Amino acid sequence: MTDLPDWLASRLPAEARHSGLAIASLADAKTFGRGGFVLSSPAFGKGEELDPCFTAKEEDAVAPPLEWTAPPPGSQELVVIVEEVGAAGAAQPPACHWLVWGLPGQRGKLLEGETPPRSGKNAHGNCEWLPPDPPIGETRHYMFQIFATELPLALMPGANREDLIASIKGFVTACDVLYAPFTGIPKDTGDDDGAWGDDEI
Repeated sequence: MTDLPDWLASRLPAEARHSGLAIASLADAKTFGRGGFVLSSPAFGKGEELDPCFTAKEEDAVAPPLEWTAPPPGSQELVVIVEEVGAAGAAQPPACHWLVWGLPGQRGKLLEGETPPRSGKNAHGNCEWLPPDPPIGETRHYMFQIFATELPLALMPGANREDLIASIKGFVTACDVLYAPFTGIPKDTGDDDGAWGDDEI
């Protein structure tokens, strides 16, 4: 399931393409980046590796900070959907790591670890940031997708991905995607296995 329309495929690295991504079904060439709408992060650039502090490799991991420019006039609300594409690409459907909505339809940001206005269930059934946790040595790609909608959502917190997508399908005014890979590493236990030297006793 790696077939994507040209307008989207040309903007993603080959290993991060998957037709199951939310943006593939909710957006089109006209809405992608419409009016200069851009999603970015002060913590990583497009295609740059996620810092382990945002992943399950460190305790107390939080969601990375995000920033976005002003969406087109008439946009009422912003939605963020973060999904994981595996190294095998088409082997599995994208896993949902974060569902956020209730963001004002204007230029704004989410600070590192900030609790969003409303959030839905991730792949583990929790309404919070699901820290990436790929197997050691395996690279996964994390797709931060933002959508501006022309109608405010009546969706209550705790909704799932399917509910959210159904609520905004056909009402997207603009969108963008920011992606970051992360390769599995051993978890930081915080233990220091080094033995005491004679001069440290």
